[in-house]
Amino acid sequence: MAFHVSSKTGRHQPNPEINMVPLIDVMLVLVIIFMVTAPLMTHAVKVDLPKASSQRNEVKPQTISLSIDASGTLYWNKEKADWAALPERLKAESAKNPQPELHIRADENTAYKKVAELMSEASKVGLTKIGFVTDPK
Repeated sequence: MAFHVSSKTGRHQPNPEINMVPLIDVMLVLVIIFMVTAPLMTHAVKVDLPKASSQRNEVKPQTISLSIDASGTLYWNKEKADWAALPERLKAESAKNPQPELHIRADENTAYKKVAELMSEASKVGLTKIGFVTDPK
C-alpha cells in the first residue's frame, strides 16, 4: 500500500489510488513471452514432396432429354417412346451411378397432366435431378 505525506498534518496517510506499475510490468513480460514462443508453436517438419500432376477424374452424369409435344407424345432423347415403358426405363436409369439428369421439354400447349405424370414417375424411382428446358425470349 502506498503512503503519502499530508501537507496539513505532516503525517503519513494511506494513498487510496491503485498502483498500476506492477500490473504493467507483468503484462509487458507476458507480451514478450508470447512473442518469443508464438513462432515456435508453428513449426513443421520439412519434407520434400514428390512432384506429380494429376487431374481429378470427374464422371459427369448423363443427360436424358424427355420431350412432350402438344398431342402428348413422349420422346426419349429425340426418339419416340411409349408411356407404358417409361417406369422401367426410368428405374434402369436411376440405378446408375451417378444418376442422370432429366431435362423435360414440354410444348407450351401440352396438358399439365402429362408433365405431372412424367415428374411423378421420375420421383417414384428416385431420380432427383429434374429440370425444365425453355426457350429464352
